[in-house]
Amino acid sequence: MRLDRFLYHHTDYGRKEIRRLLAAGKILVEGEVEKDTQRDIYDFTQVHLDGKLLRENTPCYLMLHKPAGYLSATTDPEHKTVMELIDAPQTLHIAGRLDRATTGLLILTNDGKWSRALTAPKENVPKVYVVEVERPVTEETTAQFTAGIYFAYEDLTTAPAELEIISKCKVKLTIYEGRYHQVKRMFHALGNRVTALHRESMGGIILDSDLQPGGYRELTEKEIHSF
Repeated sequence: MRLDRFLYHHTDYGRKEIRRLLAAGKILVEGEVEKDTQRDIYDFTQVHLDGKLLRENTPCYLMLHKPAGYLSATTDPEHKTVMELIDAPQTLHIAGRLDRATTGLLILTNDGKWSRALTAPKENVPKVYVVEVERPVTEETTAQFTAGIYFAYEDLTTAPAELEIISKCKVKLTIYEGRYHQVKRMFHALGNRVTALHRESMGGIILDSDLQPGGYRELTEKEIHSF
């Protein structure tokens, strides 16, 4: 957002008054006088008017051990949501949703730029899942995942994925995109059905083994900068 638009939305001044305030040096951005109306203002940029901070917004990054039965949503009229498990502002959003039956690592944040870097398919951040399926997995399945799975609806082939067989119906899967219901759709395309799905990690953020289902904590600085 540009500085002039930010001031218009966060003060009672009109556009002409805002230009006068800027010209008079009344606006500080990150502690420095700013007169450029086109200055970019991001989620956590500090802007002061006559010594008053115009927006209280500090970055928040949470790791939640999502239990089954909760929607990855901020509100829902019918089902329990993951927001009911945490004591945090409702302005948080979910970085990389999990469906209601899926368990494991869920990230909540108010930093949109950071969450896009974590979840956007083009960023190629690895996401690791433990997957249980209905029918035995073979080495042929591993080769098919390495080659990529074709999704007819989008007319695309998924990026190569890494499949490690744990037992005949249980695998560890690493994907690098995070498309809508991607894991379940990949197995479905090969005639198999996912019966249980658990996310272990995203990038360098690994689900804390000390967190019980429903538990959460803040990310460390190392985790925040791990991808």
